[in-house]
Amino acid sequence: MRPKSPLDFDAETMRHMGYRVVDTLVDYWQRLPELPLGKRPSPEALAPLLSEPTPQTPQPFEAVLNAFLQTVLPNIVKVDHPRYFAFVPAPNDYVGVLADFLAAGMNIFVGTWMVGAGATQVERVVVRWLCDWFGMPESAGGLFVSGGSMANLVCLAAARQRYPDALTRGRVYYSDQTHSCVARAWRILGLREEQLCVLPANEQFQIPLEALSAQIERDRAEGWLPFCVVANAGTTNTGAVDPLNALADLCEQEGLWLHADGAYGAAAILTEEGKQRLQGIHRLDSLAVDPHKWLYQPMMAGCAIVRDFERLREAFRILPPYLQDKEQGVQGIDLCDYGVELSRNFRALKLWMALKTHGVEAFRSAMEWNLHLARVAEQAIRSLPHWRLLSPATMGIVAFRYEPPELNAEQADALNRALVDAMLNDGFALVSSTRLRGRTALRMCTLNPRATEADVHATVQRLDEYARQKQRDF
Repeated sequence: MRPKSPLDFDAETMRHMGYRVVDTLVDYWQRLPELPLGKRPSPEALAPLLSEPTPQTPQPFEAVLNAFLQTVLPNIVKVDHPRYFAFVPAPNDYVGVLADFLAAGMNIFVGTWMVGAGATQVERVVVRWLCDWFGMPESAGGLFVSGGSMANLVCLAAARQRYPDALTRGRVYYSDQTHSCVARAWRILGLREEQLCVLPANEQFQIPLEALSAQIERDRAEGWLPFCVVANAGTTNTGAVDPLNALADLCEQEGLWLHADGAYGAAAILTEEGKQRLQGIHRLDSLAVDPHKWLYQPMMAGCAIVRDFERLREAFRILPPYLQDKEQGVQGIDLCDYGVELSRNFRALKLWMALKTHGVEAFRSAMEWNLHLARVAEQAIRSLPHWRLLSPATMGIVAFRYEPPELNAEQADALNRALVDAMLNDGFALVSSTRLRGRTALRMCTLNPRATEADVHATVQRLDEYARQKQRDF
């Protein structure tokens, strides 16, 4: 007989543990709208609750699960809550959750065709679906990565590899509305600060075309090698989309790589608003997408897409001797050759199962509802005195601020920042803040398909109540 592992359980115990987790999740999902968002405790308050030496003896699984539910869960902010309108919400799809359960439970490896052919083919199919949505040619391809930040890094690595002198004298261009992960990616890829040209956005929070063209011309005259423009396909601040067609024209004329960060907004191509705003997305050289945002999948589901899939292989393939076996026998696509990771889990399974289970029309309908809720939020804000709209509802995001006439701009900034903490401490709903045109702005991102019009109205109303209460402190 095979010896029993000290980490094994009998079948009945395993089933009981699994059913208990599923029951917990279903109960959580059903009760979530009535639950508080959670809280942000201080390290001093939280440490005594969880600090302990490494456990030496076994504890009942039920006790460990209860410790998570009673001690950990109340001390996080639930980003899947229907009234979480801060940053970019992360609402879960239950089919995606079950897919992650399967992928983790079987520990499926998707690094090489030799070991993970079936999973690799599923990933290839899902990436092709995405490429079709964006009108990419048959040469296009990509791979699933951990999220939007890694997707941008992988795509930009392909761009840098395409231009041999990019590391020493290359110059890249993007607007001040671009996500910080892009600057971080260029830093990782070895570019110096002076090689990054960040242009102030225009009144529509888009990259200014005339200024960009003029800067490229000046840089060439000074001996730089302009080689990449990073566009936005839905910014985190306002949902703004850069003029992709015009940028594609410019990049073709100048011989530059055109990448777009579509981690937030690219999936909106399924909607009418998205199609209008994302015109020209089919002309990109590369695109970062993040299905754990607007396709509602569990986290760890970014996707890097490149117009010419083999550009990724040129950037990443290294064949060490311990992987030589994958080169023998039946050949297929080894996804480890196209990105950073060798050990890759089965991230594509969740989107594959979710799209097959729900159908794409269900996702389109959910996205249209998100866009509608942003317009509801905009109208609610417009109806209240002393609230000023800084950016109208765009791709599911609306930005605004409270500006009573008796406060100066700096006092209003401080008051708007204080509203975020007030809402977080209250626990009913949450918005987040940013800076737009030098002033503090609040923003709502209505990405959760389970949010209601009542949720939006109640959140705006509570914001207004706190604003009027706290105004007296400034």
